Amino acid sequence: MSEFSWPVRVYYEDTDSGGMVYHANYLRYMERARTEWLRDLGVEQDALRRSEGVLFAVHSVRLEFIRPALFNDYLQVSAIPVKWGRASVAFEQHIRRGEELLCEGVVKVACLDVASFRPRPIPRVISAEIHGDD
Repeated sequence: MSEFSWPVRVYYEDTDSGGMVYHANYLRYMERARTEWLRDLGVEQDALRRSEGVLFAVHSVRLEFIRPALFNDYLQVSAIPVKWGRASVAFEQHIRRGEELLCEGVVKVACLDVASFRPRPIPRVISAEIHGDD
C-alpha cells in the first residue's frame, strides 16, 4: 500500500518545559494518522464498532526519536500498513518536519471483539483494502 500522510500542528500544550514535543505526544500523532487512514478508506471506528462488533487496540509499539519537534512546527505523520495477519496490522509510521525525519516507529494494532476483547478477523472492508482485493 502507498503511504498515507496526515498533517499535524504542534501546539504549546504538546510541549514539555524545554519547548520540545513531549515524547508521549508522538504516539498521539501516530494514532491520529491511523484513524485518518481508516477514515480515508471510508471507515469510521464508531460505525465499525456498531456494525461489526469490533474495535482496534494497540498491541505493541517500537519508536525511535531522532530529532525533536518544537512548538508551532507543521508536521506530516505517515501510516503505512506493512504486515498484516488475520486479526492484526503492523504500521510503519514516520513523523517529519518537511523532509527532516523526527521520529519513526512500528505500531502493531489488533482487531478485537467488543464484548470479549478477544482477537477477531479484520473486517472485509479493511482487509480488502490492505490486500488490494476487489
